[in-house]
Formats: sequence, C-alpha cells, structure tokens
Amino acid sequence: MDGNTMPFLDESVWSGKIYLSDWVAGSAGTRTVTAPADGSAVAVVGEASAADLADAARKAAAAQPAWEATAPEARAAILNRAASVLEENAEELMPWIIRESGSIPPKAGIEIQHSAGFLRAAAEAATQGGATSLPSVDGREAEEQLIRVAHGVVGVISPFNFPLILSIRAIAAALATGNAVVHKPDPRTPVSGGVMIARAFQEAGLPEGLLHIVPGGADVGVAMCEDPNIAMVSFTDSPEIGARVGEACGRNLKKVQLELGGKNALIVMDDADIDVAASNAAWGAWLHQGQICMATGLILAPAALAPQLAEALAAKAQALPVGDPAKEQCALGPLIVEAEATRIKAIVDDAVAQGAVLHAGGAPNGTMFPATVLSGVRPGMRAFDEEIFGPVAVVASYEDDDDAVALANRTEFGLVGSVIGRDVAGAKALGMRLKVGHLHINDQTVTASPLAPFGGRGRSGNGSRISGPAIWEEFTQYLWVTIKPEATPYPF
Repeated sequence: MDGNTMPFLDESVWSGKIYLSDWVAGSAGTRTVTAPADGSAVAVVGEASAADLADAARKAAAAQPAWEATAPEARAAILNRAASVLEENAEELMPWIIRESGSIPPKAGIEIQHSAGFLRAAAEAATQGGATSLPSVDGREAEEQLIRVAHGVVGVISPFNFPLILSIRAIAAALATGNAVVHKPDPRTPVSGGVMIARAFQEAGLPEGLLHIVPGGADVGVAMCEDPNIAMVSFTDSPEIGARVGEACGRNLKKVQLELGGKNALIVMDDADIDVAASNAAWGAWLHQGQICMATGLILAPAALAPQLAEALAAKAQALPVGDPAKEQCALGPLIVEAEATRIKAIVDDAVAQGAVLHAGGAPNGTMFPATVLSGVRPGMRAFDEEIFGPVAVVASYEDDDDAVALANRTEFGLVGSVIGRDVAGAKALGMRLKVGHLHINDQTVTASPLAPFGGRGRSGNGSRISGPAIWEEFTQYLWVTIKPEATPYPF
C-alpha cells in the first residue's frame, strides 16, 4: 500500500458512527467492540436506536423505487464492483475479522472470498429475473404476464460467527432484486458485519439511500419487525430469537426468511475409511470452534467402529492448539464470549455424568475451549439433544441403517446431513431418508455455495431458502399483469 493512501477502513471516517447512506452519529451513543481472545478494544462504533432505524427505513423506502427501475445490468455492475473491492482489500480486512470474531486466518480469508462470491452470484441473478407469459383462461384477446417485483425495503439481521458472509449474502440478494436494505449486524461484530460492507458499497458507487447499517440492541431488532416501511426481514441467528422475529413479522404481516441453527448428523457407514471419516468429522465439528449452524453436531458410527473413530478424533484433538489467532498460530481461536464456554462445559459435564466418555478436551480457559471428543453419547444427554455451538465432537453408535436414520432424525432441527461410505449409491439412499435441507455424500456438513439455495426444516428455519435461484423466490413477489388492446364494456 502507498504510504500516502488512506486505509480502506480508515477509522477517522466511521469511528463512533452508524451508516445512514453516510457516516453519522447514532442517537444511542457509541459501543466499544472488544476482542473475544483477550478483551482488548478493537474499535468504537456508533450505536443506533429505534428512532435511527425508523429514519433509515424511511430513507430506504424513498430511494427504493428508482433502484428497482434501474437496469438489471447496472445493478449487477455495482454488486460486481463491491465484490472486487472486498478482494482488493482482503489483506487489510483479514486482521479485523480475526480480532473481532476470533477467526483463524484461513477462516477469515474464506469469509472474504465467499462474500465476494455471494456478491457475484447475486449480480448474475440480477439479470435473470423477468416476465413470464401466461395463456388467457377466458379466451379474451389479452396479454397476461407474471412479473417478479421487489418487496421494497428488506431488513437484515445477522449473527457474529460469519459476520461478513451471513450479512452480505442477504444484502446482495435484496439489492440484486431491486430492494433497499436496512441492516442490523450483531453488536459484537459490527465492523466485519457492517462497516466493511458499507465501505465496499460506498466504493462500488451504490446510490444514496439504498443501504443503511444500524448496529444496536434488541430494541432495534424489534423496531425492524414493527416498522411499516420494512416489508421483509431476513434473519440469521438462534431458533429462540428467530421464533420471536417470526412472531413479530407475522403479527405485522411481513415476509420473513429465517435461517436458524442445526444439530447436523454425519453418518459413517460400515464400509467407510475411518481415518478419512475422522478427518471429515473433525473439520465439521471444530472449524471456527464449532460456532457454525452447519457444524457437525452428531457423529453416528456403527457400534463396532465407534470406539476406533473416537480414538482417531481424540488424536486429532490433542494435536490442535487453541489460542489467540491475532498473536499466534493456532487451529482454534476463542469462543465469542466466556459465558459460551461455561454453557458448553455444562453440556460436556452432563454427558460425562450420564456415562459418556471424555477422550480429549472439555476444560476451557476463559474463552479458549479446546477441541473436545465425547463418545457413548445417547438420547437424553444434552450433548445428543442440543445444538452445542462449540468445539465438541459427539460420537454415538448405531446398530443398522434404520437405527442411524432414526437417531439422526430425532432432532427438531433439519439443516444438514452427511453420509460417508464407499458404497455411494447406498450412502445416498440412506441420506435421502434424512429430514434436512442440505445433503452431502462423502463430505462433512460445513459446505455451502452462493449458487445453491440455503436453509432447512423445523427449528433450522421456516422452510425458506437464501442464495442461488431462491433469491427471486424470497426477495420478490409475483405481479400478475393483463393487457387488453382496448377497454370493452361489461353487462352492467
């Protein structure tokens, strides 16, 4: 970087401010963002209030019609430029993601790479919407069309774990289809989940009024669900909060897209290579400290192979250092807050008290929680029943295929299922019996693509999808248009 060039994330521009198509003071004051690894200050951002949210929604509603009328190719060009801006500034952005969210460097790099991918996929989708002709049902000489039209203003609420990706995938989809956006990032990651995005779209030339970023507390989220200028809410976080968001949106007759948690099973078949299966399970269970909705939450192995698989996982766990990724090389970083470590340890302790075997880990130090392996886990234990959202590999045994399917489907979630086995046809046949939104054969559970619809069943969401062809399904609605050459009289 040229010594005379200002950093892309020049703090003098946005420190202590929120983004209402420009950087302004938030009416709720400021918030100091801290690093989960050591509690040190990362940045100071503005804090929005419900009044700021209402202001943002009004401005977005005023700007949206002109944006929807903009040529799809022009919208796509801005999205592609925003993707390039992220890629061009990746070296500067990665340390912010590492410090703010506790990500190891490869995960931070993935966030930037995949976020650019979501922007480019949305740009391509922007040019694919259009009208569909319909036959006239009553024999009149009339042209009939089905047209997809934007909802108007989309509110986006995103979580802390992949703050850039899980914000930008909804923002990009909404903008691509002609909507304006008001976005509330998680207050623990407002730089990665907010400031970076605002700056990328500023540099890309997004017209004024179309993107507003309002970091704030629960009151801002409530206001988003209630505001009459916001027509849809796209929410990613826990099922407990998602249920409240869905209830509020339903009460206000708003479209809502919910992407919630998962208790994702990886089934190891009796013909699988155990070392390969252990590698897949380790990655799925421990990537980003297990703080991923797609994390491998339950590893099901044949009873004869489960002990061998648990030992293979334990060997891997003991070789994975946990630490501060901003200061040292490590495989696992910190959990987002220490309270999460306390909660996860209680789940591990409950399993051990009920007869599960702890092979590795289990003892946190502050926010640092080592890779952990439990075997002999059964239904009724918290480790089996709950989404852990931490670095715990849970191994349970099954007797036959029917038992494996029954155990995997016991959960109220329904996001991802994986099956590993040499008999690909058999693995797929088993996998197709799982009640999930994503199925991966001979792969682990943490797999996503900007070209594929993302979402799940049950407590994993409300059956909605995001990304890929689902962009037009979720972020627009049908308009039926009939055109007669001239008006004709009716019997009255």
